[in-house]
Amino acid sequence: MTGTKRKKKNVLWSRMKNPHCEDLKQWGRRRLPVLEWALHYNLKEDLPPDTVSGIMLAVQQVTQGLAFAILSSVHPVFGLYGSLFPVITYAIFGMGRHVATGTFALTSLISANAVERLVPPSSQNQTAQSNTSVLGLSDFEMQRIGVAAAVSFLGGVIQVAMCVVQLGRATFLLTEPVISAMTTGAATHVVTSQVKYFLGIKMPYISGPLGFFYIYIYVFENIQSVQLEALLLSLVSIVVLVLVKELNERFKRKIKVILPIDLVLIIAASFACYYTNMENTYGLEVVGHIPKGIPSPQAPPMNVLSAVITEAFGVALVGYAASLALAQGSAKKFKYAVDDNQELLAHGLSNVISSFFFCIPSAAAMGRTAGLYSTGAKTQVACLISCIFVLIVIYALGPLLYWLPMCVLASIIVVGLKGMLIQFRDLKKYWNVDKIDWGIWVSTYIFTICFAANVGLLFGVVCTVAIVIGRLSRAKTLSIKNMKEMEFKVKTEMDGETLQQVKIISINQPLVFLNAKKFHTDLMNILQKENASNQQLDDTSKCERNTLLISLSNGSSCNGL
Repeated sequence: MTGTKRKKKNVLWSRMKNPHCEDLKQWGRRRLPVLEWALHYNLKEDLPPDTVSGIMLAVQQVTQGLAFAILSSVHPVFGLYGSLFPVITYAIFGMGRHVATGTFALTSLISANAVERLVPPSSQNQTAQSNTSVLGLSDFEMQRIGVAAAVSFLGGVIQVAMCVVQLGRATFLLTEPVISAMTTGAATHVVTSQVKYFLGIKMPYISGPLGFFYIYIYVFENIQSVQLEALLLSLVSIVVLVLVKELNERFKRKIKVILPIDLVLIIAASFACYYTNMENTYGLEVVGHIPKGIPSPQAPPMNVLSAVITEAFGVALVGYAASLALAQGSAKKFKYAVDDNQELLAHGLSNVISSFFFCIPSAAAMGRTAGLYSTGAKTQVACLISCIFVLIVIYALGPLLYWLPMCVLASIIVVGLKGMLIQFRDLKKYWNVDKIDWGIWVSTYIFTICFAANVGLLFGVVCTVAIVIGRLSRAKTLSIKNMKEMEFKVKTEMDGETLQQVKIISINQPLVFLNAKKFHTDLMNILQKENASNQQLDDTSKCERNTLLISLSNGSSCNGL
């Protein structure tokens, strides 16, 4: 026995010391999924739809990048960087071929808490007059992006560490009701954060427990400060966006090119604001100066890592949960596989590498991913093509966005969250299928609204685990009634074919260690009651020979027997 073990160790050591070429290839394909699909890429069939999808995606990346950077309390230009570097990294390491990563509303909200706490607006007076050599931005702006980059860096490190310890296997705890409620609640937070731009109200940054309600209290207390011009422009923008997007969706099979209404609205609003001088005439808030170019990479400030641990964990958990749901949906729709641990690694590296290029935390977004679906994207080449157009904006077109009204940008963001907000419709489904799932959805949503997305996510997971344990420990074991014992032909090694009677037993939950003992007891009681001779059955092997066990978990029935 000892010699066999020694021989196995020698074989393993020789493989580690002299790895085979095939082993290296398998490892490379597993850790670099780009090699899997790039080698089979068909330029003639795949490039045209990827190009169209990439152009449409670039419009979303630019608009959402600007808006989510402001949502993250940093200068808008850093949102453009966040629409570039994470996309390239994920295209190499990610397995979701139809997943559009980049800036993300939920992670931006979380990182904004750290930015506003560590670099509050009150410190701007001390640093506003001092400009750095980085893009000509003030020290105040650089300090803020430094904190956001630190959150991205630490959040990415946490995700990579989770991959190393194989925590991707625990994603079964992220059930559909929990993810749906968390993302819907977070989308509601994002809409609330844009209210000040819709109404043109100047208001301080409000966060923390019940901050959602304090924002609306502040708005109602200062309702007389509403700018009618901003409100009117917001309403017109939302109506135009919703109407055109609905028409695009309805007639997408009949029209060859979908109208990029986001781009058209940005151009029209910017020109209108420039020629009518809305900034000075009506006091309308605009995006402002967007510097050209990309600065040299720089490590995020390590001295603030200990102060942003909470936000980093929030970014790691919430960003991964939302992104994984999109990757799994993409894989199911287009019939390919996604490794949960590899997705952890891909998003972790996207956050870590991008933090050196002044990027805010990133993740996959539902609106952009849905855009890839609707425009017929084939692979991550569509995302890489979008990066080319983002680079054009960064190096050439950025200054032209100066006159873009913030209320129009906020309207684009809110309409882009439609996919998350309409998840309220899931409540009817959960009520009809399982009242407990309905309760989990509602409670997770309430916790997300009252506290934050990461708190709501953790609450939902804890509730799910508690309910599963409670259900399993109280699983019911039933002997199917109204069915006569049936005779089946059973082929054995000794006697050939024989006739045996089969008794059918069902359990309404999965059979695991939590309810195994109770199930055994229930099984013995049922068999003793229904045994014609009423004899004690001590040997469980006798039960196994003439009993058919069926799991009826999740409300399934035995109609398919």
